[in-house]
This record gives sequence, C-alpha cells and structure tokens, in this order.
Amino acid sequence: MLAIVEAAGWPIWSLILASIVALGLIAERLMFLRSSKIAPPNLLAEVVKELKQRGASEAMIVKLNEHSPLGRIFAAGVKNMKSQSAIMKEAIEEAGRASTHELERFLTTLGTIASISPLLGLFGTVVGMIEIFGSQNAAGNSPAILAHGISIALYNTAFGLIVAVPSMIFYRHFRAKVDSLTIEMEQQAIKLVETVHGQRQD
Repeated sequence: MLAIVEAAGWPIWSLILASIVALGLIAERLMFLRSSKIAPPNLLAEVVKELKQRGASEAMIVKLNEHSPLGRIFAAGVKNMKSQSAIMKEAIEEAGRASTHELERFLTTLGTIASISPLLGLFGTVVGMIEIFGSQNAAGNSPAILAHGISIALYNTAFGLIVAVPSMIFYRHFRAKVDSLTIEMEQQAIKLVETVHGQRQD
C-alpha cells in the first residue's frame, strides 16, 4: 500500500483524506439512520395509551424528547394538545423540520466528497502529465521520470473513482432513507393529532 502511495505522488494525500472522512460519515449514518432508532413502530401506541391512562405530564414530555426524533415530534404535539388542532399541527411541523435537519446531518459533506473525488483524481492526472512533459529534455526522455509521471496520472484517476463511487452510492441511499423516515414520521404525527382531537379511533 505504501508503495502505491509513493507511486501516486503527493496529490494522492487529498484523496486519502477524503476517503477517511467518507468512511467515517458512512459508518456514522449507518448507525444513526435506523428505523428502530428514528421512528420506533410502537411509540405512537405507547403515547396514546399513556395519554388515556395518565394524561400529559412534564415527565412524559421530557421522556419523549430524549427518546428519538419521532419522540421529539410527539413531545411537541403533546405539549400543545390542549390547543386547537391547527396549533398542535404547527408545533409538530416545527419539530419535524428540526428532526429532518438532524437526519440530513453530514449528507452534504458526503455528497461533496462524492462530487469532488473525481476532480481530485483529475488534478493528480494533470500533475502526472506535467511530470511526463517535464521529463523531456534535449537529450531525450528520462524513463524514470516518465514512468513516475504515468504512475501519478493513473493511480490518482483510479483512486478518485474508488472514493467517488461508494460515496455517491451511500449518499443516494441515505437521501432515500431520510425521505422515507420523514414520511413515516409525518404519518405518525398526523395520527397522533387526529387521535388526540377525536378524529381517529385507534
């Protein structure tokens, strides 16, 4: 591996840094963006049951806030459940926007890495080509410098694609996952509002 890095020249270090950051972001988002952690399927039933048995309480709101992003949305609704339906929905929408922003955290960075990695590889290719042309002199071409220039050009191009392809795949996957979770949380929040205001029977 060290031999490859040496052959690829100094431009490869920016791609190595980008790959480390991308791996960290992918691992973090894989751990965080789980349905069971974001929008637990049984949370709505538990909230409705507790509201019927004990009613809304400060302890319940605090517990929901600490539970999950969906819990924070429910907490905003429960806090305003004595208000009109429109006010309760508005509070839920505000909490929903904050939760969605949390789900999208780091995705812009991952998408940026996916976009710029081929450009960084292209930059390395240009550096390699400069070395190739720089190896030409009045006595002819220097084979060692020529070979080194070709190595820089090819390794950087390949590594740029190696970093970009998985980064783009996971970026698209996480975007779709966030959209799916957002819709799920919206549906659960609507059910809570309708249940609280007697528009829906559980």
